[in-house]
Parts: sequence; structure tokens; C-alpha cells
Amino acid sequence: MSKQVKVSSEIGPLKRVIVHRPDEGIARISPRRAEELLFDDIVHLPQMQEEHDVFTGILRQFLGSENVFETQQLLREALSVDLESKKWMLDQVISYEELPDKSGEILCQLSDSDLARVLITGYLKSKDIYLFDPIPNFIFTRDIAVVINDHVIITKAAKEARARENFITRFIFYAHPIFKKLNEEGKIINLNHVNEFPPSDMGQQVSLEGGDVMIINEDYLLIGCSERTTKHAIHSLRDKLFEKGVVKNVVQVNIPADRSYMHIDTIFTQIHHKHIVAFKPIIVDGMSSYIEVHKSSGEKASYHSVKDFFHAEIDPEMEFILSGNGLSPYQEREQWTDGCNLVAIRPGVALTYDRNPYTEQAFLEKGYQVVPARTLLDQFRNKERNPDEIENTIITLPSNELSRARGGSHCMTCPIEREGV
Repeated sequence: MSKQVKVSSEIGPLKRVIVHRPDEGIARISPRRAEELLFDDIVHLPQMQEEHDVFTGILRQFLGSENVFETQQLLREALSVDLESKKWMLDQVISYEELPDKSGEILCQLSDSDLARVLITGYLKSKDIYLFDPIPNFIFTRDIAVVINDHVIITKAAKEARARENFITRFIFYAHPIFKKLNEEGKIINLNHVNEFPPSDMGQQVSLEGGDVMIINEDYLLIGCSERTTKHAIHSLRDKLFEKGVVKNVVQVNIPADRSYMHIDTIFTQIHHKHIVAFKPIIVDGMSSYIEVHKSSGEKASYHSVKDFFHAEIDPEMEFILSGNGLSPYQEREQWTDGCNLVAIRPGVALTYDRNPYTEQAFLEKGYQVVPARTLLDQFRNKERNPDEIENTIITLPSNELSRARGGSHCMTCPIEREGV
């Protein structure tokens, strides 16, 4: 089995992925602090965890349990092998969080397992103290880093509430053995290196989140200019990617800077060679959006909509399956509950939430089966079906609590290896 860190599409058979199970820190979010911590609602943690377990259960059936990596597991393993990077990371966290010397001493004395847990949850059980705020958005591992062909982009979040996620992510990707070869070959691009990625002359900061990044094929990288990703960040990364020869085209997808459309993966995702799930007003009609194509040759092109871009430069036969089946008010409702935010396990097999009935109807009309995740897991366990035989299927995830976090299956996965298509 290949162990190469490489992703060259959104739909190639998924081989290895990073996820994060909702942790106990989420249960500490109060209504007063929810907005500050970038979480839209107050969730019931046990049910949220059970729903996430169904999600990762599906991934494990298709990929194998050994290929579904939990961030806390990766952090614990990295802490045990790289003491120098561990000291750097702890110094950064202690300084940023403004912890007193006593708290810093406590952290340094913890076992790797306990330290990994407290860095993520904020809670030190042995002393019954809270050292940090929760980082509830860590369940959205798509945002922390993105693999582009054979390079890793360590992203830089727009909001301070995600700073500790960033320190942990940088540590994992620099210290964990999985990524050792990438480090040695200089294939990790860290947007947090201020000398390489400084603010613009006008003071615009570099901020870019993984939900705004999609690799369509080895030549085309899409990046959303959105509420969370700045134009300056896109251009800075574009220049670095062209310099290193990583891709030939960087496509800037300009969308409204609105919470409803936080990242481009909230309004479209590709699930098949010929199918993109999309929010019609922006992606098909081009409402308040436009596309800029930057080519490594220096040429440029522009398009009115994502649909126009795909038909002109990727595939003139690309079809768009519409959230809410393209009907208002259902398309707005179901875009809000992540009807466009799917992750493909392989071409034509993708995961979505179970609460978007009009979008489900659109899938059925395009010839897909729609199967509840729990039903499919039972069939796998009873040997009634085999994951290798599943095709043209939309797998619906239980989502009473998961959907309250405002991120779907695409948000909750950080692919580090896909087969080519």
C-alpha cells in the first residue's frame, strides 16, 4: 500500500485522512462565549460524538481503521519523537495564552498522552483545572492544512480563537514521522512564516483557511476569496506555488464575505468526474461572485461564475446538482445545513448530512442511491454489502448535533492521500 502524502483531486479514491472527534471542550461553550469561539450553537456533546463516530465508522470501513488518523493520536505520537519541536510548540502556546510560570511548569511535567489531551480540550483532569479555552473548530480538520499534489500547505486562520489549533497543527506536520520526508524535501509551505508571507504594503494580513482550497486536478487549484481568506494571502501563496512548480493554475473564486458562505466548500464540492453539488445563486448564476484564473505562464482569464469556469477550462459537460434542488426557500435552508458540503470517498460515493431532503431528491434524479450511514454500517457488519462494491451512492450522516457546528463532511476531513483519477 502506498504511503505517499499526495492529493491531486477532490474525488480520487481516499486512502488516508485526518479527523478530530468532538472533545469535551465543546461541552464548556456557553451562549455568551459561543460567538467569540466561532461556534454557532450550544451542542449536546454525547450525541455529537455518537454522530461523529458514525461518520468515522464509514471512513474506517472504506479506508481501513489504520488510515483514519485522529489529531490527538497524531499529537501524542509527535510529542514522543521530537523534543526540540515539542519545546518550541509549548513555548509558543504558553506565551500566546499568557499562562503564568506555574501553569507552564505543569504542562512540561505531563506525560505525552495527558499533554496532548489538555492542549486540545484545555482541561487537566488530574488537577481539575482549565488551562485553556476550548478549540471547538478543531473538528474541522480541513481548515488546518491542505495537501496540494505532493506539498502540504499549513494554513493560517483568520480568527484568534483558532490560534492554538495552528500551533498544534504546525507541530504535527513538522514533528510527526508521517511527514518527515516532506520536511526533508522542503515540501511544507507554512503560511505562518511572516518573512515568507508578510502583510501587504497596505497592511492586509495573510489569512487562508482550508475550506477555501480545492484541488480539481494536478494543474488547477481553486482558492476562495471569502470571509476567512484574503486576496493578499491567495496571491502570496500563488507566487510560492508557481515558484516551486506545484501547480500551473491558481483560480481565485471571489464570493460574498458573509457568514452564510464562510468558505467555498459551503457552496460547492465535487463528488464525481461529471458532478458538482452547488448552491445555484452563486455557483451557477454568479450572484455577487466572479472567477480569476492566474496561470504560471503569466496569462490571466476571468469568468462570471464557477459554472462558466468549469465548462470553459475543466469539462464542458460538467453538471451541477443543486442544493434544495434549486428551489427557494429550500436551497437557502439546505445550503445553510451543508447540503453543498460533501466529501467524496471515491468518484460517485460521497458523505452528506441527512437533513436536506430536497437536495436528496436532486441526487436521486441524477441516478444516485441515497443510503443512511447507519444502515450501510449494519450491512457491512452483517456481510450483506462490501465497501468495494459501493458506487453512485450518497451516504447520509446523522446530523442533529453535528450540523449545529456549521460544517459538513468536507470540513471534517483533511485528506493526506488520494489515488489518482
